[in-house]
Amino acid sequence: MTHYLLAVHGPVERGEYGDYGSKEAMEAAFAATDAFNQRLKAEGYWVFAGGLLPATTATVVDGTGEAPVMTDGPYLETKEAIGGFWVIDAPDLDVALKLAADGSKACGGKVEVRPFEGLA
Repeated sequence: MTHYLLAVHGPVERGEYGDYGSKEAMEAAFAATDAFNQRLKAEGYWVFAGGLLPATTATVVDGTGEAPVMTDGPYLETKEAIGGFWVIDAPDLDVALKLAADGSKACGGKVEVRPFEGLA
């Protein structure tokens, strides 16, 4: 089995209900995502998952010089950022892609799939 990162992308600018147009849409996506999480656990794919605070809460640390430099805000200026993620353990990319499609539908966001290096 291989570990995959399923990263959920969404807009940096969030409204009152996050990335969702209404409170009802947000609550429905949260419920669907919770059901998807429970499915991942029940089927043995679950490793870890989490939602992230907005990219504006990030701190970039550059430790490549003599003293670390810390900068507020996201590393990249962009219109989209990672809002949450799953780390799954799947037998192959086809299974990971199918799960990503199901996760995308549940949370209402685009999901990027990337295998971890050296964890096959």
